[in-house]
Amino acid sequence: MNDDLRERVEREAEKHALLNAVKHESDADVGAIMGPLMGDNPDFRPHGDEIPGVIGGVVGRVNDLEYEEKRERLEELAPEELAEIEAEEEEDEHALPDLPNADEYDEVRMRVAPNPNGPWHVGHARMPAVIGTYKERYDGWFCVRFDDTDPETKRPDLDAYDAILEDLEYLGFEPDDVYRASDRLETYYDHARELIELDGAYTCSCSGEEFSELKNSGEACPHRDKDAETVLEEFEAMVDGEYESGEMVLRVKTDIEHKNPALRDWVAFRMIDTPHPREEASEYRCWPMLDFQSGIDDHLIGITHIIRGIDLQDSAKRQQFVYDYFGWEYPEVVHWGHVQLDAYDVKMSTSTISELIEDGELDGWDDPRAPTIKSLRRRGIRGEAIVDAMVDLGTSTSDVDLAMSSIYANNRDLIDDETDRRFLVREGNQVPLAGDPPAEANPPLHPDHEDRGVREIPVGDSVLLEPDDLPAEDAEDSRVWLKGLGGFRFDDGVLEYTDDDIDVVREEGVDVIHWVPAEESVPVRMRTMDGDVRGRAEPAVGDLAADEMVQFERVGFVRIDRQDDDETVVYYAHA
Repeated sequence: MNDDLRERVEREAEKHALLNAVKHESDADVGAIMGPLMGDNPDFRPHGDEIPGVIGGVVGRVNDLEYEEKRERLEELAPEELAEIEAEEEEDEHALPDLPNADEYDEVRMRVAPNPNGPWHVGHARMPAVIGTYKERYDGWFCVRFDDTDPETKRPDLDAYDAILEDLEYLGFEPDDVYRASDRLETYYDHARELIELDGAYTCSCSGEEFSELKNSGEACPHRDKDAETVLEEFEAMVDGEYESGEMVLRVKTDIEHKNPALRDWVAFRMIDTPHPREEASEYRCWPMLDFQSGIDDHLIGITHIIRGIDLQDSAKRQQFVYDYFGWEYPEVVHWGHVQLDAYDVKMSTSTISELIEDGELDGWDDPRAPTIKSLRRRGIRGEAIVDAMVDLGTSTSDVDLAMSSIYANNRDLIDDETDRRFLVREGNQVPLAGDPPAEANPPLHPDHEDRGVREIPVGDSVLLEPDDLPAEDAEDSRVWLKGLGGFRFDDGVLEYTDDDIDVVREEGVDVIHWVPAEESVPVRMRTMDGDVRGRAEPAVGDLAADEMVQFERVGFVRIDRQDDDETVVYYAHA
């Protein structure tokens, strides 16, 4: 190998060593850079036996540099390759893919469009989690638009409007604006009139069965060729409430022979006799279908990107006909699959949950057995934990499974460090103490934070232990260590204080168990997904304020819900 070639090898080796070190934020490795080095420089291959010896010293010098020095040197030698690494790093920071064509818009504008027929279940959290995250990423804008134009089959719940906004706030997002579609009927009517004048819609009095037969055979409805003046007159009669439910609809003219029958002359407005529950909308009888209402609103509000379920692909296709008539540009669309949830016996369905509440099988929307956002909030799950789990699902068109364990893990990371420890004994057995044990136990409030101090638990004459923690009468070693109190030997139904050192735990494997004083402990009702669990806790639990989080040692994290006269009620979060 001549000097010129050696110099080239060293120069290329330095670049590849820096690329390897910066990309992986570690020391460069000779073996790892050999392949890329030889691939980029085929003329090095005849000298393959000499190359490792040459580059070994180069790699050593690179590894002696600090990380920032490596990046600065790489920017001198290979700025384009460094830019690629930085782009990959930026992409890796985002669990969500880039929105399509986002750079082509002055502002990314999105919408969360709930039907307010009840508070949100857990699956509903995915939309605001993703849209709120995109808003922050692109410094964009998003609104909540209540699509409440179906006062009959998906009848709005008057309490749900505020409940959904509260859920959104709990998840950590604040909309830039809030709309109620039921306030915008006149806007939809105006666009329907304009569509009729463009020969894009007609009134139809066919029965559902009659039109279905025509549609499926690709035949035009006999009302399709009405002149615009007649259609306008009949539409105004619809607006004035002169027709009964099912008597007249307004259809959008599409392609009656379209290969997808669902797109053929679809209904834009229908008559509904059931009054809307909102007083402001209760007089209306002519109501837009969701595809018409939503399509008009998306354009008027300036929505640039829509996220919707893969099962709603036909919605964009239907709305495209209306957009073509008006000469509008359709927003970018991202379709995704459904979220499926484990860990619950109750179906993740607003109507199902509502029925169970009405039947008295659930206490309410925040019952711990209900798969709702309100339930998670009452259990002490932070909104951020839910959002992170939802964002990690991405935007795949496939159905995705959400494990509640991922939400619990996120929440544990958020609350563990700040949550004090306490003892709870479930279904405890009372055991007398003997041998003059200390009058007070002082386990730490938090094992990792000595500065927080200790608990002061009065001991008394007897303690409560969980049945599984009691040593068997015939056990070879019947010793136990009552946490924060000391060592005992269980003999003839009594715990005899032994005054042992903690070394018996470390060196002899004596079990450490939790306990509460039999006399001064407080009754606790712990509400869980599997029903209520009763037990007794150390005395200080009875003085904790509502909303405070506690970890019952060896049981799990709970949220203090309230202090009743005869018990402390807590909601179980997770282990």
